[in-house]
Parts: sequence; structure tokens; C-alpha cells
Amino acid sequence: ESDTASEISFQLNRHKKTPSTGSHSSDMASVSSVSGSVLSVYSGDFGSVDAQGTVEFALDYDEKNREFQVHVSQCKDLAVVDEKKGRSDPYVKTYLLPDKARMGKRKTSVKKRTVNPIYNEVLRYKIEKMVLLIQKLNLSVWHNDPLGRNSFLGEIEIDLASWDWSNRKLNWYPLKPRSLSAVNGVGHRGVMSLSIKYVPPGSLGPKNPPSGEVHIWVKDVKDLLQLRPSGVDSFVKCYVLPDTSKKSYQRTRVIKRDTNPVFNHTIVYDGFHTEDLKDACVELTVWDHEKLTNHFLGGIRLGLGTGLSYGISVDWMDSTQEEVAFWQEMMLAANEWVEGLLPLRSL
Repeated sequence: ESDTASEISFQLNRHKKTPSTGSHSSDMASVSSVSGSVLSVYSGDFGSVDAQGTVEFALDYDEKNREFQVHVSQCKDLAVVDEKKGRSDPYVKTYLLPDKARMGKRKTSVKKRTVNPIYNEVLRYKIEKMVLLIQKLNLSVWHNDPLGRNSFLGEIEIDLASWDWSNRKLNWYPLKPRSLSAVNGVGHRGVMSLSIKYVPPGSLGPKNPPSGEVHIWVKDVKDLLQLRPSGVDSFVKCYVLPDTSKKSYQRTRVIKRDTNPVFNHTIVYDGFHTEDLKDACVELTVWDHEKLTNHFLGGIRLGLGTGLSYGISVDWMDSTQEEVAFWQEMMLAANEWVEGLLPLRSL
């Protein structure tokens, strides 16, 4: 059924609702740190202001320094956020899409008490021209709030593949309402095809298996984000949360230069009591492999999505309706493979 397989033990201290041991606290701390590493980086919009006004900027690529430059000049006639005081404190923020987290955000200084801010600043990205040409520039204007509840004032999105790079002049562009791709980060991160199976203890004969087993067969992923002209070098990581130890960690091999990688990799976790299925969560994440660092592409979490694990509130027990239904189908179909096709999301 698969060209690679691995079998590891799922071992949990089955905690009481009130944690009492030091080891439990450290376990939960490690869970939080791992979970936080793949959280969405997209800022929330706390305002309800209609987008209006214009922004003046120019784009350039410095061939010598291999640097993409966004010359942000000024904005005019922005929306007023605080109507009582008649003020907005605007700044400009940029991302390169489709993966906002990959290159990170750049932003100008904040100009206080004005709807006609003047910046004259350059936002810079160190990036190869070939890679830049498969990106989109998302430039947005925001009101800065001291408590971090920033308000969206408008944006513009530019396809850099069709940009006229001979045009280095400052030009005015109308600010538009927030697009669906900006709200959701990336509209489509790909789809994972997989099968899962639960084998209860003793269901195959006396003491066979001695403990319950969860089988995870990662088949393939389609339509991954293309971060380079050649595609992506992807692999899949797997944890059974809340266990984030090395014993829980498994990964597939790397499939190079392919946005539709076929992994065909099976993982078996033993030590699974039937009651653990309510409190555990299988996290599968897809990554782009590079020498210095790996880039998160998307993932799924299989569980009941209750927000609780062994009576403790956790942020990673957040399965979508599709993921919950898939997990529940496995729980009801002992010893049978359950097939699924699940969209990757930003965890």
C-alpha cells in the first residue's frame, strides 16, 4: 500500500482535569510553543471604516543588489477612523503573496492626525527577480491604534508578473475594499488526500493488537503554493497532540520540484486507548524544504475540535467541520480505512 512506513508509540500521561504535576506543565508549554509556530500571521481588522482615498507609490527592482523596492510617497483623502476627534493615524503595510509569512511584512512609519500622510519611504525585499515575478504585491493602509486594534483603510493588489518594470515613476492608485484573498491570507493552499484507520485493542484476536493503533496513510497533496519557478520541495510532518516529543514526531521524505507531490507514506501510532480518540489530535502539516529554514505551506488537524484535551483548554483542538466529520467516521468504523480529501489551511 505504501513505499515507506513507520510505527511509533503514542504515550500520554492521562491527566486529571486539574493539573498537578510539573511534567504536565512542561508538556503543555511545549504544545503551546509548537502550536504557535504555525499560527496565522495575518492581522485582524477591528475597524468598520469604508475604504476611500488614493495612495502614491512606485516599484523598482535593483538588479545589482537583487532587491525589490516599494517607494511609498503619500496618501490622500483617507477615511476618518475617530470621527469624534476627526483623526486617523495611518501607515502603509506591504506583503508578497501567495505566502505572506515567507518574506514577511514591511511597513512605513505612522503619521498622526492626518488623512493626507506624506511618507517618502522605501520598503525593501531581498528576493531573486525570477521568484518575484510569480508573486503579487499587497499594499494596504491602516490606522494605528495604541492597543493594537488597527483599522483597515484600503488596499491595492498588483500582479508582478504583468508589471511594467520600465515604469519607475510615482503614480496614484485608488484604495479598494479588502479582497477575499487578503482576509483569508491565501485563498487556496492545496488539498491533501489521505486515509486513516483505528484498530481497537484485541480486535484482531486475543491481545492483538495489545493496545489500540491509529494508522495514517498520507497519499498525496495537490495544488500547493508555488514559491519558486521550479515549484516546491515539500514534505509532511505529523504529530499526535498533545504529545510533541520526538517519539510523536514523524515526517515523509522530501518530494522535489512538484506542486502535486505523491508521498504514499504510512504511519502507525500504537499505545492508543479508545478513550484517547476524544482528547488527541493528529496534526499533519506540509512544509517547503530549504537549507536554512523550512516554510509552512498549510496543514490539517484531525480530532473532535472541542477546544479541550483531557479537560484542559488548548488552542490546537480546533478541527474544522470537515476534519471533525472525518475523525468521527474513523471512530465509528473500527478496522476500516476511511478515505478523505481535506483542504489545507493556515493553522
